[in-house]
Amino acid sequence: MSQTRRGHLAMLVFSALVAGSFSLGSMAANEIAPAALNAVRFAIAACVIGGAALMTRGLPRTAFAAPWRYLVLGGLFATYFVLMFEGLKTAAPVSTSAVFTLTPVMAAGFGWLLLRQRLTPRMAVALAIGGAGALWVIFRADLEALLAFRIGTGEMIYFWGCMAHAIYTPMIRKLNRGEPAVVFTFGMLLAGFLILLVYGWSDLRATDWAALPAIVWITLFYIAIFASAATFVLLQFASLRLPSSKVMAYTYLTPSWVILWEIALGNGAPPMLVLGGVFLTIIALILLLRED
Repeated sequence: MSQTRRGHLAMLVFSALVAGSFSLGSMAANEIAPAALNAVRFAIAACVIGGAALMTRGLPRTAFAAPWRYLVLGGLFATYFVLMFEGLKTAAPVSTSAVFTLTPVMAAGFGWLLLRQRLTPRMAVALAIGGAGALWVIFRADLEALLAFRIGTGEMIYFWGCMAHAIYTPMIRKLNRGEPAVVFTFGMLLAGFLILLVYGWSDLRATDWAALPAIVWITLFYIAIFASAATFVLLQFASLRLPSSKVMAYTYLTPSWVILWEIALGNGAPPMLVLGGVFLTIIALILLLRED
């Protein structure tokens, strides 16, 4: 299998794993402060990835040259996750996952600014279709709400988090100096944890950890291991093999995965009209895959 195809496979798995964080996150978002939850999440993920690195490639000192790089990346991803859980306090999982599908358009713009990566006509059309599908879901197939641009507070908060995620993707390629994905991910996670430890210290101290409901712990360990440690490595791996816009194109699958998660958790499926927007995001992904 070519390196490009491996990058695509990594992002397919990424999209399935990250979708679970929307459904589980919406169930836990109002039970714990986002900064506290994500500080622990980054700590657990850093331990998992650090242990994996030590057992495989090790953690050479050269990998930690210019540590400011990890602070930049860790800060961007910490921002994304905190704003995601702030948004999930009021926004529905399918709706927030649709906001996430706007990330490829933003990633393409930042990819050009930072790396001079250019869009082909097919990619531009695909991103436009995907963006239209995302907006259809965000506004819940309500044309009047779309024309009036009445967007929920949760969706708006999460949009700014997605902006940080979109910058993060091309920054990986720009700041990586040949470090293996697992080592580079560990540096980012450690930096993100330190940033959240400082930012969320008051929330961490105020949280009654022993009294938290089970769903918080289930969500915490899922997002730390599956939606953090695993997906960070997958994203790093794919970002070094695919253009930024293609890496983030796999976010177009997220609403579809979230719908399956919602059904599996007994929360039901969205209305049929909303599913039309999800269908458009799948078309966008197919167009981008054919670009190869």
